[in-house]
Amino acid sequence: MYGSSAIGGTVNVITKIPKKNNFELNYTFQNINFQTNDQILSGNGTFLSKDRKMGISLFINNRSRGFYDHNADQFSEIPLIQNTSFGFKSFFLPKYNHKIELSFSNIDEYRFGGEMNRDKPAHLTAQSEERQHHVWTGALDYQIGFKNEQTSLISYAAFQYTNRDHYTGIFPDDSIQIQSHIENAPYGISDVVTANMGVQLNHEFLNFLSTGSNVFTFGTELLWDDVYDEIPSYQYLIDQNTSDLGVFIQSDWNLIPSLSLLSGVRMDRHNLVESMVFSPRISLLYKFKKNTQFRLGYGSGFRAPQAFDTDLHIAFAGGGVSRITLSPNLLPENSNSYTASINFDKPYEHFITGFTLETFYTRLNQAFYLQPIGEDEFGYLFEKQNGQGATIQGATVEFRLNYDRKIQLEGGFTLQSNLFDDSVEYIEGVNGLTQFVRTPNDYGYALLRFTPNKKVGGSINYVYTGKMLVPHFAGADNQDVDEIITSKRFSELSAKVSYRVKLKKSNMNLEFYLGIKNILNAYQEQFDIGKNRDSNFIYGPAQPRTLFAGLKLMSL
Repeated sequence: MYGSSAIGGTVNVITKIPKKNNFELNYTFQNINFQTNDQILSGNGTFLSKDRKMGISLFINNRSRGFYDHNADQFSEIPLIQNTSFGFKSFFLPKYNHKIELSFSNIDEYRFGGEMNRDKPAHLTAQSEERQHHVWTGALDYQIGFKNEQTSLISYAAFQYTNRDHYTGIFPDDSIQIQSHIENAPYGISDVVTANMGVQLNHEFLNFLSTGSNVFTFGTELLWDDVYDEIPSYQYLIDQNTSDLGVFIQSDWNLIPSLSLLSGVRMDRHNLVESMVFSPRISLLYKFKKNTQFRLGYGSGFRAPQAFDTDLHIAFAGGGVSRITLSPNLLPENSNSYTASINFDKPYEHFITGFTLETFYTRLNQAFYLQPIGEDEFGYLFEKQNGQGATIQGATVEFRLNYDRKIQLEGGFTLQSNLFDDSVEYIEGVNGLTQFVRTPNDYGYALLRFTPNKKVGGSINYVYTGKMLVPHFAGADNQDVDEIITSKRFSELSAKVSYRVKLKKSNMNLEFYLGIKNILNAYQEQFDIGKNRDSNFIYGPAQPRTLFAGLKLMSL
């Protein structure tokens, strides 16, 4: 049960304790549209003690990607990246019912986009964004089991510290402005500290109210966040300290073998919200015979009136920079979500086949949106405000097929609508919209994997993205009007084949692989030209046709 920002739901990733030693080293070379190289070197390994009571998993990753310029104007559409990350996750089992986990990681990343000239410092280029990130993350978990594992007590603490040096600016044309720009270039700093700690108690009642078992969960956690983001020359500053104390209770009740009920409520006390926020949830699972499951669910969530990562983004538009501020009257956004689904899986002698049909409905109240409020000498200004509300609803169908673990086919398609109650003005002077921008009403995917034997493997992947509305600000040499365009549909097809061999006199495999991402080169074609571009005018697939090949060395 999650606190602030649980608007669209959450994903809970539960990792397992490794059972054996393993090792993997991987090198991938990519070429983007016969222009830009992208190289990734990664490795990971797990090492256990002889009694399997201690272990550590290590990883390291290095990436180097150059600029990509799609329209040959010497300004990048995809930025340069140099990234190195490393870390570990370890566990210790001091007793059969005790588990301690410790993890730590570090990310060092440099990004540069805009005029493709690395010989100059950022503030002397015609236009550029430069980012240098240093991110440290750590966590400590301690779990104790009691009464034959019927009861468990989990305590945890985690932190993340992000230090960012950044530049976002356009070199002016006027001689007086040039002097001011050089003397007071728009460099900035970000310092973000996040800490999370909590305690959770789980207890299983084996014969609850003379029916099935019920696992009760009680817990409390504190989430603390301190954000400082400043660009003095733009008179831009976000200095924010938030805290969220949550208390929750949950029941996971198996009433009968075919019927279970999950229910709970979380109570949050957020320092930027006047009253306590109650977030209930409930879901019902019914298993019909052996192959069919029916689910009904309801959940609520909220977002506090605080600055998030997207609000720290400084964008180019109209020959200047756009900045986001928070309305002094900003209220929390909250949601009520309903889901219903049918899941069917049928095994045969050689096949397993199945499908899932799901419908969803989410009602947002006081939904956040960005209201244009004019401009100053630096560029456009936007204020995050509350709208009247919005509704997101639709349906998803997914299918899957597996033949003898040699061929696996899966896919899905979603139809949805995303509407505000009232029109939202995305660009000052342009008619407002009730539809969400950069959000298609239809999208889908399909994936075919084949492994005819232990040596050969491959996959074909397809992603469909429907039409969407995209705001486009004037200012570039090829764009003289503010408008909202409708993008085309995109069909992104990718393929990969691999071949694996066992190295003689060793316990290692060597895998060779190659493939093509976005074979049909489905990519945005309309880009702004020159330094006065609209940097937020980006939509569709992340990159054009990309060739890749690699080597992977791994333990058996």
